[in-house]
Amino acid sequence: MRKRFEQQLRIGQFPISEAEINPKSRDAYVHLMRALKEIFITPKYNEKIFSILENKILSGKKSTGRRGMDLWHIFVLAQVRLGLNTNYDRLETMANGDHMLRSVMGVEMDAGFEKQKFEYQQIVDNVNLLDNKTVEKLNAVIIEFGHGVFKKKEAEPLLLKTDSFVVESNVHFPTDYNLLYDCGRKCLDVTGHLLKANPNIPGWRKIKNWRRDLKCKMRNLGKASSSGGKYKQDRMKKAAREYLSKARALSSKLGNNLVEIPINAQKDLLLLVQLEMYLQLLNKHIDLVERRIIKGEKIPHHEKLFSIFEDYTEWIQKGKLRPNVELGKKVSITSDQYNLIVDYKIMEHESDSEIVIELADNLIQKFAIQSWSFDKGYYKKINKELLQLCIPHVVMPKKGKSNQQEKQEESQAKFVKTRCQHSAVESNINELEHRGLDRCPDRGKPHFYRYTGLGVCSYNLRKIGARLIDQDRKEAKLAQNVRLRKIRA
Repeated sequence: MRKRFEQQLRIGQFPISEAEINPKSRDAYVHLMRALKEIFITPKYNEKIFSILENKILSGKKSTGRRGMDLWHIFVLAQVRLGLNTNYDRLETMANGDHMLRSVMGVEMDAGFEKQKFEYQQIVDNVNLLDNKTVEKLNAVIIEFGHGVFKKKEAEPLLLKTDSFVVESNVHFPTDYNLLYDCGRKCLDVTGHLLKANPNIPGWRKIKNWRRDLKCKMRNLGKASSSGGKYKQDRMKKAAREYLSKARALSSKLGNNLVEIPINAQKDLLLLVQLEMYLQLLNKHIDLVERRIIKGEKIPHHEKLFSIFEDYTEWIQKGKLRPNVELGKKVSITSDQYNLIVDYKIMEHESDSEIVIELADNLIQKFAIQSWSFDKGYYKKINKELLQLCIPHVVMPKKGKSNQQEKQEESQAKFVKTRCQHSAVESNINELEHRGLDRCPDRGKPHFYRYTGLGVCSYNLRKIGARLIDQDRKEAKLAQNVRLRKIRA
């Protein structure tokens, strides 16, 4: 059983509407708290946020039973984790000890009263209930809320800027021989778990030696590969043959023993499925190492795997000097003149120019757009022509050499001004990376997508909170001036 939030205050409890936010602070955390408080006390956005959370978390659940974490607590903790680029350990500490966070969550008590506590695993499990689609809906409400704060006129059109960057997945730098070791050690780890449940399985008395020998031979190959000198290729091939010989022996032993492993419980079946998956990957990388080092083949890109754990990871080269290669997913963001990110898209083996039409279909239906700027990576003639049918001013510089008409268009004052303003999106990307979207620590593709979406949401809330605090400061100064005039009068 879950509630939106506990409406009945206990004796000594601070109401959320009275949470103290320092209007003089420039800290991102304070800005985030100010925006969260404003969303809660504004019925229009409060209802929309809770409706989205209820449809996701409470759908199909009974309204009776053991009390679960309130929906408001889940929403706040998810935003704070990304807004501060922190981990669950610090989030647990803050949820149990930070006065401002507990006040905005609505659980802070006065001295002498028993306080509600949050456990580490409770926070992890509840935040993980959100998914990417839910986060996208939440971001749409946050954008509507932000435009209500920033816009002077409701019908004011948007000036959009689009660019992409890479959110890295939590992987080590991949080579075929260290991925081969990853496969081998995971096969041995799963076998070890099976041996604990079924200690009578024969032939694995020296399982620790298998792992040690495999790692030793992998490191020998790595040293031969990184060193120079005469006969380097011969040393590499010799080390590779020894490494492959051990890996093949392990593969053969595992293949022969699979049929002998008893299935006494559901856990055994799950472990066997895992073992078969890692065994297939082991055989795949044995083949890749042999073809590349022993046979001297060039492995096609589509056959390569960049992580056996985060298999969605892509090898991305964006033409930068540093870093020249990034491992993760490209994310395209679109920000407006208020520096709010109105749309984000995680690209699946897509180039920038391939997503323009989809972006336009999504955003033109939602907003009135006055201008839209891109960098050269998004250019395609058809993209530009289609956008110009719906948007008054499109800035999409051409790749390569321009003809006379294109040169004339790109030298116009309005085009030059909008193109210069486009660099503001780089500032938005830089702040996103400092707020947690440089590298995703969460495991698995669904968690990567959710993490990215929550990063965008918390970024937008921080921007809105900064604006609200600026307004509070101006109102406080105005009120002080009025009091001074009355005193002088």
